[in-house]
Amino acid sequence: MQGRIIAAHGRQYLAELEDGSRLPCFPRGKKSEIACGDHVDILRTSADQGVIERIQPRHSLLYRSNEIRQKLIAANVDQLLIVVATEPGFSDDLVTRALLAAESEGIEARILLNKCDLSERLSGARQQTAIFADLGYPVLELSALADADALLAHLQGKTSVLVGQSGMGKSTLVNALVPDARAATREISVALDSGKHTTTHATLYALNTDSWLIDSPGLQEFGLGHIDRAGIEHAFREFRPHLGECRFRDCRHHREPDCAIHAALAAGKIHPSRFASYQRLVGQMD
Repeated sequence: MQGRIIAAHGRQYLAELEDGSRLPCFPRGKKSEIACGDHVDILRTSADQGVIERIQPRHSLLYRSNEIRQKLIAANVDQLLIVVATEPGFSDDLVTRALLAAESEGIEARILLNKCDLSERLSGARQQTAIFADLGYPVLELSALADADALLAHLQGKTSVLVGQSGMGKSTLVNALVPDARAATREISVALDSGKHTTTHATLYALNTDSWLIDSPGLQEFGLGHIDRAGIEHAFREFRPHLGECRFRDCRHHREPDCAIHAALAAGKIHPSRFASYQRLVGQMD
């Protein structure tokens, strides 16, 4: 049988089969590299359980990693929605890292500025998101409590994944876009007996027949240990016109003379906060 993974808890997965039914599944072997959104081949082992035999080819995989392990977020994603808010404050560096992960996988990215009804905080949040808007990343301002429907037009025909720090209002946004999300989550929890698990994983919700929304747990960091230095440089879209223009082929854009990246920084073509994020990232590689 074939199905799509719509939820995961530990080593237990819930797959939606082609007929619309759902089946709890387990991977073969001890190591699992299955993500929410994966299309998989399943062998039914009983009336209410199956084993995942194979992951079908993916067109994208969004994940984060550090020196110890990697954390899969979602597979076969077309669009990354980074949720930030007027309050609490959000990290520019985390937004940058999420955008780099999307760039490295060829995934479209959009920033959602939530809680825009808190007008006294809106100006400061706009200043932060302007850095990314100037790079061509769309920024949609909304309030999940009032006008979440403004996002619907940008979700049609795609699999989109929500990521963001805790407290940005992702759950409120999901509940506004998917009226039965709470009921669906309870159903998934019962199917996987997930009350026994403390780790929360991504969950996929169908918006209509060709549009899906994946909600992921709130995060406080976004490691990019799986991307090498060249990949990091290329993922900064404002770096690309200048790559290969430095005097030295192996320029690290640190203190080398005639560095094209430093020249672009001095000319205002690269924002200082973005360059600082780059320095922190490559500094972790040394």
